[in-house]
Amino acid sequence: MDWDSPEAEEKWCDEQREVAAAFLAAHPTEFGELGDWPAWHVAPHVAIWAIESLQAPGRVGWWAVTGDVPSDVIGGDGQPDPRSAMAGFAERWSAMAESMRRGEALPGFSVGSPDQARDLAPMLASRASVFAEWAADKDLWED
Repeated sequence: MDWDSPEAEEKWCDEQREVAAAFLAAHPTEFGELGDWPAWHVAPHVAIWAIESLQAPGRVGWWAVTGDVPSDVIGGDGQPDPRSAMAGFAERWSAMAESMRRGEALPGFSVGSPDQARDLAPMLASRASVFAEWAADKDLWED
């Protein structure tokens, strides 16, 4: 696939929006509207999605992530933009990877099945490390 092609990028983003919508629909929390286009993305690797707040319509209440990473969602408080959301995912995943290494169950979060946690912890730690690097790289973000 030619990822420099606008058509390929649009198709991937549309597919990732469906992934995000399905993930949110399966989540026990009620969410506002999912953005039509990622707030930030690098096709075909990752897309960060803004989700409208139910308490403050027109504002971001949550952030979701999809792509070649575990689909996940975090609250928007203290994370006003996709860059800070990426840093938030990095912190969360790093802590979760450490818990998974120790064989601890993580309420409300899973990567694979529980019996795979120790094997999958390095993958999650790797994704967390990349997200931390990307969030810190000012050249990846518009002012």
